Amino acid sequence: MKIIETFHSLQGEGKNIGLPTTFIRTGGCNLRCIWCDTKYAWENGEEMSIAEIKEKIRCHRVCITGGEPLLQEDIYELIDSLQGYQVSIETNGSIDIGKLMDKEVMVSMDHKTPSSKMTEKMRDENLKLLREKDQLKFVISDKEDYEFSSNVLKKHDLECEIIFQAVDNRDLKDLADSVLKDDLDVRVLPQLHKTIWGDERGV
Repeated sequence: MKIIETFHSLQGEGKNIGLPTTFIRTGGCNLRCIWCDTKYAWENGEEMSIAEIKEKIRCHRVCITGGEPLLQEDIYELIDSLQGYQVSIETNGSIDIGKLMDKEVMVSMDHKTPSSKMTEKMRDENLKLLREKDQLKFVISDKEDYEFSSNVLKKHDLECEIIFQAVDNRDLKDLADSVLKDDLDVRVLPQLHKTIWGDERGV
């Protein structure tokens, strides 16, 4: 499996925000989002065995991220090997998540907004697969992104947690005000790691 880095930090996004977590960042991504903050993970990575990866784990909470983890052929074997850990996987919404549905893993899936320039790559079939324990994240840059995200919620009967997140924590107040004004039942969250450490890598 190609691994860019492993590190121990606080979860900076989603409903587990603030919790100590070991991160496993895989190499390779099939999307090229304009505002991506991990472009260094788009390609390459060091080949590591599952045993070597597990040696890097420092706590019971593990987040598999990328890049795009579902591009790794042995990703499901890695997940199965982590029984006993609290595991989440971050995926970009463009690849079938069906094989994850019978796994002991919390799926954190993005649905790319227009500002990413990757909206057409989204696999809408994934939305109906998300379970109550999963989460769906919209990264919002402007009013168009907000309206797009709101329309997705109107069109789909979603069981999972919904996250609205501002790009680089910009205009977070405007996003919060809009959500309250429109009575949307979503979580508005910052990127905690950027608030604490800025653009430092490996945190």
